[in-house]
Amino acid sequence: MNKFVMSTGSSQQTAAPPQSVTVRARNIGGIDETEVTLHRGITALTGRNATNRTSLLQAIMAALGSDDTSLKADADEGRAILEVGDETYERTLHRRNGTVVTEGEPYLEDSGIADLFAFLLEDNEARRAVARGDDLRDIIMRPVDTDAIREEISRTEQEKRDIDQRLSKLEDLSAKLPDLEQKRTRLTNEIEEQRAELSEAREQVEDAEAGVEETREEKDELDAKLDELQETRSELERVRRRIDTERESIEALEDERDELADELEDAPERPGAEIDRLEAEIDRLQNEKEELTAEISQLQSTIQFNEERLESAGGAVDANGGTGGESGGDVTDQLLPDSDGETVECWTCGSSVARDQIETTIEQLRSTRQERLDERSELSTALRETRSELSDLRDRRDEHERTRKKLDSVEEEIEEREDRVEQYVERRSRLTEEIEALEEEVERLEEDVQDELLDQHKEVNELEFELERLEGQREDVDEEIASIEDRLDEREELEERREAVADELTELRTRIDRIEADAVEAFNEHMEQVLDVLGYENLDRIWIERTEREVREGRRKVEKSSFDLKIVRSTDSGAAYEDDIDHLSESEREVTGLVFALAGYLVHDVHETVPFMLLDSLEAIDSARIADLIEYFRDHVPYLTVALLEEDAAALEAPHERVTEI
Repeated sequence: MNKFVMSTGSSQQTAAPPQSVTVRARNIGGIDETEVTLHRGITALTGRNATNRTSLLQAIMAALGSDDTSLKADADEGRAILEVGDETYERTLHRRNGTVVTEGEPYLEDSGIADLFAFLLEDNEARRAVARGDDLRDIIMRPVDTDAIREEISRTEQEKRDIDQRLSKLEDLSAKLPDLEQKRTRLTNEIEEQRAELSEAREQVEDAEAGVEETREEKDELDAKLDELQETRSELERVRRRIDTERESIEALEDERDELADELEDAPERPGAEIDRLEAEIDRLQNEKEELTAEISQLQSTIQFNEERLESAGGAVDANGGTGGESGGDVTDQLLPDSDGETVECWTCGSSVARDQIETTIEQLRSTRQERLDERSELSTALRETRSELSDLRDRRDEHERTRKKLDSVEEEIEEREDRVEQYVERRSRLTEEIEALEEEVERLEEDVQDELLDQHKEVNELEFELERLEGQREDVDEEIASIEDRLDEREELEERREAVADELTELRTRIDRIEADAVEAFNEHMEQVLDVLGYENLDRIWIERTEREVREGRRKVEKSSFDLKIVRSTDSGAAYEDDIDHLSESEREVTGLVFALAGYLVHDVHETVPFMLLDSLEAIDSARIADLIEYFRDHVPYLTVALLEEDAAALEAPHERVTEI
């Protein structure tokens, strides 16, 4: 769903986005009800902790189509509305049977790619992948439907094989043309000679008949028998040619049948049971994933509920488990003596409970939610691998079925042609018997006719028969040549189509490789520029190196790309050395994760479908670097909305809008 496209980088502007959009939210996260205007460029949501900045970001995500949002703990229904120009997009959240379900028409039909690369909240998967050491290649390639590409490759390869077979047959036919044309020339010469000889024989008969009584009954009867004999011999010759043609076709079909039978014998057995098993496994994995999603949503609602209750009791819990708010907190405040021993009233039983005990419980809930998120990510990987294996098995099954049907068709055609040969053989036997009977009758009639005239008539009869035979052969050759030439007319078109299919196949085979290469190039380029802007001491370079590794997919071993994160530091003396991701500071890890998400945003042209990027939980980075990082991101994102503490927002020098009341 492409609402508008803004020029970013090399993309061409086709429709300018509006200068501002309006967000309205009710009962989302910790929000009771609010309306906020977001402007093109940077919109900073500023304020202290527990001011619903993260909740507003979740409301924006909900209106855009994401399910990674929460309903206010004490509400059964919430709503998020986004107004973009003259269009309005609305999402409603309902609490049903302990889970939150969504309805309405959001901005995006599928928010998967935006969840990965545009909604960069604290638990964003692309952002956290760097710190956790996840498979970066899997993250960046997730929006690419590799199964569909593989199916398209398989279909295109089959089309290319079919075209090659047709071209090979046409080449064989083309090679037959010189011999056929030579045969036609020979037959034409023989026909001309035969016509000349027949013309001379007919003149001799006419001269002889001038002196013979033409009314003799025996002569007429003999002429009739000779004509009948000639017609029967011609029919016999045609039947013989048909028999030869059918037998040649049968031989070609038998060769094809043997080839197809060999293919079936060499092919593995039809994997029906394995396909059923994989389909059941996919259903199981999908159900587990849906159950995990429901559990994650419930955990998020529980965490939100407890945070709000604790806040209303005299404080708030920040995103790191301490008191403060959604986007971080002041660690010093947590260590103040007057917070020691503080208790709050339990909202379930009414007893007094130590605040640190409640905070510990909330942290355990957060840890459990993160574990469930990791489990869901593993299930997603297993689903993709199982679907890939299922696709391969279906391709094998379909190819086996196509070969079986083709073999059945060939065998059926062989039977039909053998039946026709049998009929022609019977016809040939009857004609042979008729000719023998006619020859006997002609011999009987010869005794009553003058020998010389009879011989001349017989000669004319035989010459006419031979001429008809030669003309029949030439006609067959002409038809075969014409048929070959008609088929050869399609060779140029087939060659053009083959070239197009080959180009398409090359493009399909390299599409995944190109996306991987573009992703690595984008990350490395932006990482280099960001490090140069932020100026981390002794951190020289961070980049991704793409390598090939052999991995198992189902029962096969295949070459698969791997993205390895490389880090180079330098000592005080200037000596360079390679470092590990675990040794990066929290600030450096956060920046690396954000740049990785930006690379995915640009490589997949996310701005063409969702021109928003949301940033939260940047407190691990110092204020000056936050300001530089946001200004860098602004050049690539139409609407950049950032949740910032007041002191971090004060460091921003780039023109931006501020929202202080939510």
